[in-house]
Amino acid sequence: MNREAAVLSWDSFASQRKELPVARRLVIFDCDGVLVDSERLGSQAMRELVAAEGLHYSPADALALIRGRKVAAWVAELEQELGRALPPDFVPEFRRRSAALFATSLRPVPHVGQVIDELALPFCTASSAPREKIVHTLGLTGLLPRFEDRIYSAYEVGSWKPDPGLFLHAARDMDVPAGRCVVVEDSLVGVRAAVAAGMTAFGYAPPENGTAADLAAAGAVTFESMTALPALLGKWSALQPVSASISAR
Repeated sequence: MNREAAVLSWDSFASQRKELPVARRLVIFDCDGVLVDSERLGSQAMRELVAAEGLHYSPADALALIRGRKVAAWVAELEQELGRALPPDFVPEFRRRSAALFATSLRPVPHVGQVIDELALPFCTASSAPREKIVHTLGLTGLLPRFEDRIYSAYEVGSWKPDPGLFLHAARDMDVPAGRCVVVEDSLVGVRAAVAAGMTAFGYAPPENGTAADLAAAGAVTFESMTALPALLGKWSALQPVSASISAR
């Protein structure tokens, strides 16, 4: 999606909603990679485990494989690549190693705590991870008190991205129409789920991820740093056009 097309699509979004009555709005944050910097650590655990099985992934490829996805989905792809099943304890061992790395190295995504603390709009988090993992990682990073009663897990509704069901469930539970919701995502499947739900998608794409072009092509307004998010949300709240890419470090 080029810059002009993104602006036109935003203008179209705005014009379609000017007739709606005033209603609450909702910001839906993904968790892994948006609130907590967990995917980098999870991909490290995955790389170590699959290397023992004869598969060798670069850090970038490992991260791309797991980003935003249900564990069972990328495990099935690994097994297809191997031509055989992984050991029965592969997933439990992956979760154990990930948890060990989280305990020592997990950090919140830079600036996200300040953004949330200054956010005037209602918000929640909706993740493809199990609820216990969401709670654990938010707790480790000090973000849990901000989300404790507004956490939605795909495992609880049986709907995983790119299916829109999780986001639609969160919107219903928060009593906000889908068209009044914005989703902050870092994954392609997450952006696709947001678009399918009829929600606005903001794609968090720091330069080192190399994902901006793919997220924009899927329909997201991309940005490089959480410091850019308040301005995006302000423009979204006012239904003003925004550009396809915001650079802020």
